[in-house]
Amino acid sequence: MSSFKQYTAIVLIMLFFGDSPFAQSDIRQKLDEVAIIDQKVMMPMRDGVRLCTDIYRPRTDEKVPVIFSRTPYNFNSYGDGEERTRTYQRAYEAVKRGYAYVVQNERGRFFSEGEWDILGTPLTDGYDAFTWMAGQSWSNGKIGTLGCSSTAEWQMAVASLDHPAHAALVPQGFGAGVGRVGDYFEQGNWYRGGAVQMLFIAWLYGTQHDIMAPKLPRGISQKDLLRLQRFYDMAPEYPRVDWSEGLSHLPVRDIIKAAEGPVSIYEKMIPRKPNDPAWYEGGLYHDDMPYNKPTFWFVSWYDVSSSPNLALYNHVRQNATDPGIREQQYLVIAPTLHCRFTRATENTVVGERSVGDARLNYDKLVYGWFDKFLKDEDNTVINNTPRVQYFTMGSNEWQSSDTWPPQGAAMGTLYLNSSGNANSIFGDGVLSTTLSEEDQPDTYYYDPMNPVPSYGGNVCCTGNAVQGGSFDQREMETRNDILVYSTPPLTEGMEVSGFIESTIYVSSDAKDTDFTIKLIDVYPDGRAYNLDETIQRTRYREGYDREVFMDEGEVYKIDFTPMSTSNYFEKGHRIRIEISSSNFPRFDRNLNTGGSNFDESEGVIAKNSIHHSKDYPSQVRIPVVQK
Repeated sequence: MSSFKQYTAIVLIMLFFGDSPFAQSDIRQKLDEVAIIDQKVMMPMRDGVRLCTDIYRPRTDEKVPVIFSRTPYNFNSYGDGEERTRTYQRAYEAVKRGYAYVVQNERGRFFSEGEWDILGTPLTDGYDAFTWMAGQSWSNGKIGTLGCSSTAEWQMAVASLDHPAHAALVPQGFGAGVGRVGDYFEQGNWYRGGAVQMLFIAWLYGTQHDIMAPKLPRGISQKDLLRLQRFYDMAPEYPRVDWSEGLSHLPVRDIIKAAEGPVSIYEKMIPRKPNDPAWYEGGLYHDDMPYNKPTFWFVSWYDVSSSPNLALYNHVRQNATDPGIREQQYLVIAPTLHCRFTRATENTVVGERSVGDARLNYDKLVYGWFDKFLKDEDNTVINNTPRVQYFTMGSNEWQSSDTWPPQGAAMGTLYLNSSGNANSIFGDGVLSTTLSEEDQPDTYYYDPMNPVPSYGGNVCCTGNAVQGGSFDQREMETRNDILVYSTPPLTEGMEVSGFIESTIYVSSDAKDTDFTIKLIDVYPDGRAYNLDETIQRTRYREGYDREVFMDEGEVYKIDFTPMSTSNYFEKGHRIRIEISSSNFPRFDRNLNTGGSNFDESEGVIAKNSIHHSKDYPSQVRIPVVQK
């Protein structure tokens, strides 16, 4: 094929898929018209390490506030790629509104010097970056932090240091920065209920740089970096991995090794337990740390960690150092996947379920927030914005409240009942407001070599292994190792908005096993759409600072960490929960041996039972909004 024909074909393909080859040059031209651009600035940290930084600021002699984004991802502006075009677009949107936009790589990433770890060392690097930016001649001394996922999760720990220039935060999809808050010991989404969330394995494969990767020499000049960035951006090429197969490898500690992936920090992290001291030495925010910054929080119903994120919002509202700051906490909860806020449409479909028109003017909210706290503008955007805006699925509407859960939410209890045969959708499991007199436990066999596969759910970053969102669970519910409990069809509609609590009484012939729970909206035609899910490893049922194993024949109480949702169950719908012992590869499999799990290759089958009676009141407690 001639070079002209090749170019034409590439252009047509890129136009068809919405990634125009002209988009980057167009936005760069627009940015040049309004911005002074200073790329590959090597910002010094207190230990001498320099972090690679691109600065875009308005063409004005006036001092301007700063919107700061720090990321482990590649933002090099040369070459093709959606992220690089997006960096220019973000810079343009900020600069045209009178802000400097500063984007920086974490230490050890791409052109930044030093050694990388998850979240880097934000308690020093973030603070030092604020000091540097606030001291620039073009800065008005006020900095706002902005970003989703890995550009968000470092913000909370830095906020705890209360740098005077750090004026406001907008963290979005920030769960991987939440260490311990209340009952949640997720340690940045690494765990839930003591089980490993396997998303980090796939994410680290494609993110961590190998310890043997080539590096540029320390102290290289900005002039040389500007030249090098045009053709050499330090971005590794990661061979594709079929994670639907790759995450099944045992032992878990060797998954990245088996994929011939980079050798870096995964191997030192996977042995950590949920309360390991190492979790408290890095950049995670924990609930014993102070917090005194105005924050606009953005959460998604089908993100990986909506519940701990909402718990952190409540924690700050109740415990911020300054009572006035407690009232400067705002929250949006959208019916989307991880960091997909702006992709809502007139007909937003999350997985298979349509939730209708879920659009919201995010730019208006974000810049209204920064205008208030970085420019001291008393603007109507924030003055007219409720503390909490949340989307209720089912009724498919945005609603508002001053609190989360919303005012009027009252907990109602639904008890598990059956005649001992709740196995599968064809069983006799029931959710009701009354308890059985006698215990007729439901029993199933959990084989870690044949786990219940994850189907949809509240997840991100697992490649092709799990597709997030809401999917019809009926086919899954034909399995005998899933217990199904449903209410009768509702005689009137019911809004459930808030935290869903679960207490289950269990027994097993294994020393250690897992129990999973899933909340579902069942339509009159039988479609069963998942809303949220959680898990508990039984060895941690008494806390994450100890491991307590089970004795065969003993019945144990399991309190799950709360799930979260806002869903309107229409008249004729049913509320359902599923209980099993695996949700794989959303969570790692418990091999049932009582061993370390991460370094084991063989499991045993566990005989697990759910008990329900007046002596064993297994139940779910749902927040019903009275209107």
